[in-house]
Amino acid sequence: MRLPESVGLLVDMVAVPSPTREEADAAKMLADRLPRFGWETSHLDGVGSVIATRGGGDKELVLLSHIDTVPGGPEFHVDEERIVGRGAVDAKSPCCALAVGGGAVEIPHDWRLTFVGAVGEEIDSRGARFRMPLHEPAALVVGEPTGSQSVALSYRGRILFSFFAEDGGAHRSGSPGPMTAAVLASASMEQITKNMGKGYSIAVMEMEGREAGKRYATITMDLRTPIGAEQRELEMVLGETAAAFGVGLKIIEYVPPHEVHKSDPVIRAFRSAIREVSGEPPRILAKQGTCDFNVLSVWGCPMGAYGPGDSKYDHSLDEQIPIKEFLRGVDVVKAALPKIMEAV
Repeated sequence: MRLPESVGLLVDMVAVPSPTREEADAAKMLADRLPRFGWETSHLDGVGSVIATRGGGDKELVLLSHIDTVPGGPEFHVDEERIVGRGAVDAKSPCCALAVGGGAVEIPHDWRLTFVGAVGEEIDSRGARFRMPLHEPAALVVGEPTGSQSVALSYRGRILFSFFAEDGGAHRSGSPGPMTAAVLASASMEQITKNMGKGYSIAVMEMEGREAGKRYATITMDLRTPIGAEQRELEMVLGETAAAFGVGLKIIEYVPPHEVHKSDPVIRAFRSAIREVSGEPPRILAKQGTCDFNVLSVWGCPMGAYGPGDSKYDHSLDEQIPIKEFLRGVDVVKAALPKIMEAV
């Protein structure tokens, strides 16, 4: 079976496991391969992300996706029609599409391209956070699975927090204890979230506790927030809930929701490119997750998220992408990037 070199890159990336904090092998392979696709420099940065560059102009277009995945997934398999394996959708297809497309386009003399294959996105976005002070881009494309016919202009935010409690030990008949208190606080927060309105959701991420001797409990929850959510108000609700059930509260991370307008130059460029490549109208998405799109919104530049792959397969036991879908995504990237550099 003979596949195009661009597909071969994706196949090899999916074949190399890269769960968060174990990205080194996949990162090295990607860095070594990028010069074949037109990138002038390629190396690993201080946290292990892949960095590649082209051009020498003053205006920078950053193409950033991530190479880490969640654990698990289906057994790796490839045939003439599709690639199956962890990361095939989230986000190695978007990552490779940006790498291949960015390496192929012509760069105006006043522009330069920077590709970032970031580590750590699935947990703490440490790759993106490390790059934040190192760039002042004129535009940003974030590689996430939107489907080759769609571009995303918004992602929800999140508050990652823990309810925790401990005591020196007591009989359950007289004191239900820390685990009961933490569970009740978490259940109450789930009910409160249901009443917050459209765009809010919450889920338990981790639970730990002991009901013997020195008793303790910690429940970590992920509260997703829509555009317009106020951090201070949300933290007040969490604090009041913790106090009502006698547990402590730790805010682990706050990532704000972010949205750009459909007239944003990056969004316009991808809408035009999708029409050009497919002959069909593009779809504009408001995504329900949270990703490096939110983290890097502090750059304040035109931005959008794009990448081949159906997000219904994200993190699933059936993660896969049709090869035709990936190749169409590469073509859209190739068509969109010159339009961004012309418009910004």
